[in-house]
Amino acid sequence: MATGYGERRIHGLAIGQLAGKIRLVFRAAVELLERSRMGSAVLAAIRATTHSFGRVLHQLWLEVTGFMFLAIAAMGAMAGVREYGKYQSGHAAGPGRLALAVCFTVSFAWFGVSSFWRVKRKAKSENGL
Repeated sequence: MATGYGERRIHGLAIGQLAGKIRLVFRAAVELLERSRMGSAVLAAIRATTHSFGRVLHQLWLEVTGFMFLAIAAMGAMAGVREYGKYQSGHAAGPGRLALAVCFTVSFAWFGVSSFWRVKRKAKSENGL
């Protein structure tokens, strides 16, 4: 049953309380593992693996967002070409839409390229070059 403003309960515990209890159990298990050589080695391996996966996922995130920004910039460029054709033929009321398409394309292209630059810069700093 829900009590109050959207508070959800699972077996009598609020979700926040349940998360706190799970965190305490997890912390106790980690402390228990750190007491032995084998446990601390396993924890070190888990930490190294998660750090590596996190770094790779962050790089993938930057590359995917960079690609999406460049794809959107390409759509803006196509709209700019279309608006330029209308402007040259005299069917456009003014150069406003053309200027908007150019600004849109340039800004999204900048976001896309800078995202790939961040990937390259992070790779250089991690390799120590």
